[in-house]
Order: sequence, then C-alpha cells, then structure tokens
Amino acid sequence: MNFARVLKEVLWCLVTEGSISYRRIKRGFDLDDDALEDVRREMISTLRIAADLDGELLVWAPDGRATRPEPMALPLPALRHAERLPAPAIERELPGAAPVAPAAAPDAERRQLTVMFCDLVGSTALSTGMDSEDLRDVIASFQNRCSAAMRRYDGFVAKYMGDGILVYFGYPRAHEGEAERSVRAGLDIVDAMAELNNAVPRPPGVELAVRIGIATGPVIVGDQIGEGTASETAVVGETPNLAARLQGLAQPNQIVVSAATRAMLGDHFDLEDLGASELKGFAEPVPAWRVLSARDVESRFTATRTGSAAPLVGRQEEMGLLLRA
Repeated sequence: MNFARVLKEVLWCLVTEGSISYRRIKRGFDLDDDALEDVRREMISTLRIAADLDGELLVWAPDGRATRPEPMALPLPALRHAERLPAPAIERELPGAAPVAPAAAPDAERRQLTVMFCDLVGSTALSTGMDSEDLRDVIASFQNRCSAAMRRYDGFVAKYMGDGILVYFGYPRAHEGEAERSVRAGLDIVDAMAELNNAVPRPPGVELAVRIGIATGPVIVGDQIGEGTASETAVVGETPNLAARLQGLAQPNQIVVSAATRAMLGDHFDLEDLGASELKGFAEPVPAWRVLSARDVESRFTATRTGSAAPLVGRQEEMGLLLRA
C-alpha cells in the first residue's frame, strides 16, 4: 500500500474515532518501525493534525493538545479538514511497497439505454437558398422543438450535430418504459414539423421534415470526452451506431425502431414490419419496424403482455399471501 493510502486510512480513523494506536497502524498496514515513524511524523509535524499520547496512541489534535478522546467522538471540523488535505504532501511511496494502479473513472457505468437520432430533412436545400443567419434560426427552431419534446419525456439531449440531435433515454435518470417514452417524444417531434414549416421562412418548394432512428441495448455511458463547450457524455456500444443507421432507413417524418425497442413497446403503438435490411457496419441483416401511430391502451400491463392470461392452478397459498398483504 502506498504512503498516501496509509495516511488517508490513518486520518480517517483519527477523524471518526479520535485516536488510533501505533500497534494497530503497524499490524493493519504491515509497517516496519521506520515506516511507522514516517506516518507519525507526517501526522504530527508536517500536517499538524495529530499528537502523541503516552507513546501508545496517535490522537486527533489540530490545536496541538493531546487529550484522550471521548467515545464515539466525530469532530465536524476534522471532516472538513480531511476534505482539504493537500495531495502533494502525501504522494510518496513507502520503502519496498508496490505502486498502486490508478482507479478507473467512477462515472462510467453499464446501462440498458434507448438511443434516438433525429435528423432534419431539407436543410441542404435550405442552405443553398437562404442566408446563413436565417438558416441558423431555422435549425435553432428545430432544435428547440426537439428539446421541448425530450424534456416532456425526460430524455437527455447528449449532443447537437448541426441539424441532427443525439438523445439518450435511460441516462442519467432511468424510468420504466424508456422505449415508449422515446417513441412518444419522436411522434411529438413529427407533429411539430407542420408548425415549424408554418413558422420559419423557406424557399419555394422546400418542405422541412425529420427522420428518426431509435435503438435499445446495453452500453457503457458516463465518460466525459472533450473539454469546455466541446465536452460531451460518451456512449460506447453497438446501440448508438444502430440508431444512426436506422435513422438513415427512415423516410421523411418517419420513426424507425430496432427489434429490441419493438419488443419493449408491446401494443402501445401501431407498427409496420420493414423486414431485415443490410446496414453498414453490421454483418447480418437488421430487422426494423416503422412506427405508424400510438394506441390507447388501458394499462402498461395490458400493452406489454403477450397472449391471454391463464388461470392460476394450485396457488392457493400464494394467492392468500398476496391478498393478506
């Protein structure tokens, strides 16, 4: 164990218990006499947060006075002091100790995520027939309408890519029915395109539309890449690539979903089977479905179950337990 880790562990004992015996330090961290003396000097002379008591204990003493601590004492100033400890003062190795590998970033995690790609159709025609500032206003209006739909269903806008948007459902907050939320947000965006066409100036014959691809699957999410305004939350896995390819399959104002997303939608929506398509980067043809409309269903259970409910047989004890609960 390196010197910094030993000091932090000893400091935590001082903060939470008020003292720690030299015997405990030696045995707990397998230190020899020289290493123990280094720890003692660092706490007493360098950091000046501890004092020696009777040659047996190291006690918490930020004021320099060595007093036997009361049981279960937890001084709040000590906790605050521990948070402010300067790292350079304790970054050296004990003699003969193996270096400790740096810990992995704690933010990244494995999650089941639904990823949506939205792309504005017609922006290329706009760019050739509009002033750049007017085009910027059109794209900003599109992004604002998309963001409003994402907020309504608690989607996370991960990145704006020109006239495209990358959205996560299930990160940073997870809910039941992420796939359903993403499709409902997509339908709201499609509905908003008529309003967008009426609200923004367009060259004659140019109709704005949106293409949306949605995929669900396991990813590693949470790593921050880039700096400053270029910083973004990265997602690693097949799912975002699949969502991008499905967006390319969609026709204007269509939503195309993956097989995993379709399985989670149940009977909430009317869907059209598009069959399997060859997608760049995927070895096998990928099945896809087009969302036609939303259905009115009594409950999520009704929408997501398959087949009819069969009566329970020989479950009187379990049913009684449920009824009593």
